[in-house]
Amino acid sequence: MILGDLQTIREELSIRDIWEARKRIVSIVNKTPLIQSFVLSEKAGRPVYLKLENVHDIGAFKVRGAANKILSLSEDEKKKGVATFSTGNHGMAVAYVAKSLGINAVVCISNRVPEAKLESLRRLNAQIEIYGHSQDDAEEYCYHLAEKKGLTIIPPFDDPYIIAGQGTIGLEIVEDVPHVTDVIVPLSGGGLLSGIGLALKSIDPNIRVIGVSAEHAPVMYESLKARKAVKIEERDTLADSLLGGIGMDNQYTLQMVGQYTDDILLISEEEIAYSMAFMMDKHHMIIEGAAATGVAAVLENKLPRHDGAIVIVISGHNVDLSVLFQLIQRYNDLSH
Repeated sequence: MILGDLQTIREELSIRDIWEARKRIVSIVNKTPLIQSFVLSEKAGRPVYLKLENVHDIGAFKVRGAANKILSLSEDEKKKGVATFSTGNHGMAVAYVAKSLGINAVVCISNRVPEAKLESLRRLNAQIEIYGHSQDDAEEYCYHLAEKKGLTIIPPFDDPYIIAGQGTIGLEIVEDVPHVTDVIVPLSGGGLLSGIGLALKSIDPNIRVIGVSAEHAPVMYESLKARKAVKIEERDTLADSLLGGIGMDNQYTLQMVGQYTDDILLISEEEIAYSMAFMMDKHHMIIEGAAATGVAAVLENKLPRHDGAIVIVISGHNVDLSVLFQLIQRYNDLSH
């Protein structure tokens, strides 16, 4: 536990909400595979499993929270439409769910969002609004637009329905690996870790939940150190899904990450790049930089404990081909 008491949050959000989310989203979200990585297990000296959230239709876990939130809306709210702000994956999730349900969706993004994610948004028929140089800029514009047009905001992380939707991953992990001792979760705004942490700690408080953040995007890490939400300047990172602030009026995830996280590890750009290349070479699997942070934690032997089963949440696979080409050129021989 990194931050203090969470009694207020516990009263508003519990394991029951995650079970309800699981039932609510079943028509849109399928359970994802969980496989053992024998090459990572060999390197770690203990079993390592991969929770493959990259196999969703949109290529990222975000569809869980978006589905739970949108399906909870009233019919009137659905008719008026929804809006969101995103570094890419959440925007795709909202657009995908909205398209599935016949709901109009507006997605506000900054000019930092990679072309691969922008193209995916176009394919999902979302109305795309590009504004500013950061997710905070896009968020500000999104709220202005929603108020003007009467749209319902679908937040990317700091919302009980979003958190509960992401928490369904925790239920699936324990179902498939009941002996799990460590779960590694990519961390930015904290919706994913808050949900998974709530699920896992409700089932067994001894399960260690470890957040992994990019050194170039450590906003949650710095906010926990300051014991309040802070803003930091965004820097380019391979883990672009981990960009963005946590919101200066953060209501849930700052406290929940502090409550349910046993440790937070910062991952360098070099470690992210190598881990992406490693997964292509050893697993023939394309993963985005955010997902590679968890792999890097194992490859770089950053976990303090040396026994028990590890599960790494592979959060997504949406990455530009140009980035993959550079990685292949840079790491053309990982046989050593």
